[in-house]
Amino acid sequence: MIALRSIRQKLIVVVMATTFAALLVSIATVVVIDLRQYHHTLLRDMSTQAELLGRMTSVALTFDDTKLASGNLGLLRIRPQVRAAALYKADGALFASYLAQGEPRDFPVRPEPDDARVLGRDLILFKRIVENGEVIGTVYLRAEYALVARALDYLWVGLGVALVAMLLAFLLMRRLGRIVTAPIFAITNVAREVVATRDYSRRALRTSDDEAAELVESFNAMLTEIEARTGALEQSKREVMRLNEQLEVRVQERTMQLELTNAELEMAMEQAKKANQAKSAFLSSMSHELRTPLNAILGFAQILTSESLPSTLAQKKEFATHILKSGRHLLTLINEILDLAKVESGTVTLSMEPVALQDTLAECKTMIEPLASQRKVRVLFPERCEAVVLADRTRLKQVMLNLLANAVKYNREMGAVVIDCSTPAPGRVRLAVQDTGMGLRPDQLDALFQPFNRLGQEGGGEEGTGIGLVVTRRLVELMGGEIGVSSTVGVGSVFSVELQATEPAAAVAGSGVVHQLARRPAPEDAQMHTVLYVEDNPANLKLVQEIVRFRSDLRLLTAPDGHLGIELAKAHLPDLILMDLNLPCVSGADALRELRSDPRTSHIPIIALTANAMPGDIQRGIESGFFRYLTKPINIDEFTEALNSTLALIDSRRQERKG
Repeated sequence: MIALRSIRQKLIVVVMATTFAALLVSIATVVVIDLRQYHHTLLRDMSTQAELLGRMTSVALTFDDTKLASGNLGLLRIRPQVRAAALYKADGALFASYLAQGEPRDFPVRPEPDDARVLGRDLILFKRIVENGEVIGTVYLRAEYALVARALDYLWVGLGVALVAMLLAFLLMRRLGRIVTAPIFAITNVAREVVATRDYSRRALRTSDDEAAELVESFNAMLTEIEARTGALEQSKREVMRLNEQLEVRVQERTMQLELTNAELEMAMEQAKKANQAKSAFLSSMSHELRTPLNAILGFAQILTSESLPSTLAQKKEFATHILKSGRHLLTLINEILDLAKVESGTVTLSMEPVALQDTLAECKTMIEPLASQRKVRVLFPERCEAVVLADRTRLKQVMLNLLANAVKYNREMGAVVIDCSTPAPGRVRLAVQDTGMGLRPDQLDALFQPFNRLGQEGGGEEGTGIGLVVTRRLVELMGGEIGVSSTVGVGSVFSVELQATEPAAAVAGSGVVHQLARRPAPEDAQMHTVLYVEDNPANLKLVQEIVRFRSDLRLLTAPDGHLGIELAKAHLPDLILMDLNLPCVSGADALRELRSDPRTSHIPIIALTANAMPGDIQRGIESGFFRYLTKPINIDEFTEALNSTLALIDSRRQERKG
């Protein structure tokens, strides 16, 4: 420690130390309060932001709508302190994200539990989205955490203020210290002289009449010093007030920003609510996509069963062919409805192949003519269309049927629909569907491909979902094509689909041909096989009986439930068992396990014949032990192949045992 012998030095050191301590406590208190308030305000703000984002995007997560989720996250552009945001699904997969300009795409691989932590200069926050007690996703936010920078700024400001205050105190003390120390120095000098010379006649100069007055003057000098020090403290206080005023202004600005954001979020939530209502209406009106093939099935079936509309054998075969084609297309549409979410997300699987437009248009003509005839609308197809396009056969037929159905439904009575096939450019083929309806206004054209928007037809007499054209456009784009539309009010509309042309594939048998089941006599050396069919539906049972009736080498046993099927299998030991899964009493899966556990029936091949046609159902069925897994409706060729291959395997095993 430096030895201070001078009263002036000690006085200067005491005053400087006191001033520094007061400044340090004052500035540190202000900085700590401000930084603590900043931390809690930022954390509360981000938590509120995450909760609002979760509520707003819950609908998007439920319906797998990444576009809506990305739009909601994009609202964070008005929050500059938010540098990155992401939305995760319930399974932890990244669903949608947002990045501020210049930010690296660095998102966590998996979401974490609800937490908020500081990582470097970032505030990381995870917030789960809970809907009806179920976690449907997680919100991730990364915000700028400027606490360190803010503390450094305060440090430099406090250091500057302290240096200025200390310098001012030092100068004032050097100037005013003489007033305090001069009488003391005078008394000290006189005392030294008196001690040295023993001259007691010397007197110290006085500034007043007596020593009390000198003390008063010294005290007044000390008060002057205190006043100088108080001035420094007042300057620090004014600085603190200025910082508080700036903080209040910032809080007000951020409060206004938060109110604006809340208003925008409420608007977005209202839009999401409307979208949810539109989707609910969509679920109740799905018949829009199903009625066209169903109309052909019911129409031709009524002709076949009508006594007032006699038909020849050739016509009956033709009508049966149309019913078969329409039924298969109806089955395809049912599968596509279940796959609608994949269509909207662009992840639907397509089977791209050369498709002859002449065949596709012929099938569409068969399906659309009953609807057009009912509405008195003429449909004119081109006489020949030799073009071949690269497309998914089923999806292309779905696209054309949707456009044709809309052209007929929204046409005028006695109107017309004209289909044209042209080549607008080398390697491209265009199909155009022109109607004579009321046409569309420019504002309706702008909203034509918006999901769930029926352009004011919601209250009309025509059924629909408002999603057909959206799905149509997405399917055309996934097949590498383009869809266009032009319309004139009072004249009509033209929808065109442009696809890539290709070379025709090798000719194959049509999928809609009705195969004749000729009676197959058993060879002389053929062995009679017994087949047990367990089915509770009389119509399905009758169908298999009629198919097996053409096989003289087969004997069919039937059981209406799983319990009786097990008893018949143990009693007759059939060569092959056909098993439905949804059976009364004992399900098909339970019957399979019981038959496998019995040594007498464990070797019998069991083929599943069921309407559970989802990929997961098929996988589970094969894994549970079924020899083959066939789905309804029955494909006769596939069914016959399964019987023949299984019976051939049984005969081969018998020959091996004999050998």
